[in-house]
Amino acid sequence: MVSARLPEPLGTGPFSVARARAAGLRHCDLRALGLHRPTHGVRTLTPPETLVDRARAWAQALPPDSAFSHVTAAVVLGLPLPASLEADSRLDVMRTSDRTPTRRAGCRGHRGLETRSVVEASGLRVVGAADTWCDLGEVLHRGLSVDDLVVAGDAVVGHGTGSASAAVLRSTLDERVRPRGRGQLLEAVGLVRPGVRSPRETRARLMFVRTGFPEPEVNAVVRDAAGGWLLEGDLVWRAQRVDGEYQGATHADRGRRSADAHRAGLAADEGWTVLELWSEDLDQGPRRRATLLRFARVLGLDPRHLTID
Repeated sequence: MVSARLPEPLGTGPFSVARARAAGLRHCDLRALGLHRPTHGVRTLTPPETLVDRARAWAQALPPDSAFSHVTAAVVLGLPLPASLEADSRLDVMRTSDRTPTRRAGCRGHRGLETRSVVEASGLRVVGAADTWCDLGEVLHRGLSVDDLVVAGDAVVGHGTGSASAAVLRSTLDERVRPRGRGQLLEAVGLVRPGVRSPRETRARLMFVRTGFPEPEVNAVVRDAAGGWLLEGDLVWRAQRVDGEYQGATHADRGRRSADAHRAGLAADEGWTVLELWSEDLDQGPRRRATLLRFARVLGLDPRHLTID
């Protein structure tokens, strides 16, 4: 195997040509091994498959004062983005303003690292989550929407300590001088909420809010008449005693469906109505309209006063 012919100091991960030479390999040896070249000066045993894999390979050749930023940082940090952005093979690399931006085929070079926090994630230097969220305002022209910013912002807040983390997003944005996409970022940060556990939960909440529904509590605890724990609702309208439950992939097996049905029955005994929400209910079309009308009836809302399209 190729890995058996590599000097032990190189291991099995990506390595720089400089490290290979220091380990005793010549350029002709590297060519003979049939290694992959993710970028100039870097070799790998197998081609990088994911963005994180590519970033790990590129890190072998980047100056030590660099950090991954923008879309690359968001993906490394686990912030949800549209698939079209995550599929972009180019990496975002940032340096301080007094340094020459990285210029390599397959990357976008940025400046301004001195004004951003830097953290380590997946073994990589990346711009911190709050700063990365603000930097996403620079990629709105690549198909990112305000709702996408809210989804990413909810994920950032989910990594923090409740509503204080939302304040960090706003203060980070306020510290920027003429940031790109400021208007959309301001709109999005006003819609970011703590406690959201999935992008589709965020989009379900936004669907109701944008239609004119009162805003629900997110992942809120509901108690029975005796004060005991009854359920934790995804979208809770407490005054109307209504809970909207988003049913993701984890709810598909029989055991989970049985537990959900039992919980809904217990809630009904306490005067609560539990309505299910599925991914298809959020997409534009007749099913979305029927879902909104169903929730409006249960909540006692007049559809004429809602923007149900």
